[in-house]
Amino acid sequence: MKSTYVRQSLREWKEEILTQKKEIDEEYEKVKCDLQLYSIKFSITKQVIQSTINDEIINTIKDTYHRPYEEKFNELKQYIKELDEKRKVFQMFVEKIEKISEGEFIEK
Repeated sequence: MKSTYVRQSLREWKEEILTQKKEIDEEYEKVKCDLQLYSIKFSITKQVIQSTINDEIINTIKDTYHRPYEEKFNELKQYIKELDEKRKVFQMFVEKIEKISEGEFIEK
């Protein structure tokens, strides 16, 4: 009886953790796509700036596109690192719960 209760409780906790991990994974994939997009935008503006000789146009491009894209790219890079760390932590939870549930720690 006691072991059934413990196993059921651990199973429910694992499902809760998996739900949270799934949300983090979905956010990670979205940010990964955004990061790719801003990387491309940043690269294109950099190439255009390098190919332009007019300083006024260069400054306009930098102010309007290049700097904002660079800032967004760096922000997303930091955010994806944080999400990756969360993914690893929640995966550890799942693995530890599975190990305990299958192990000898619970009376049979």
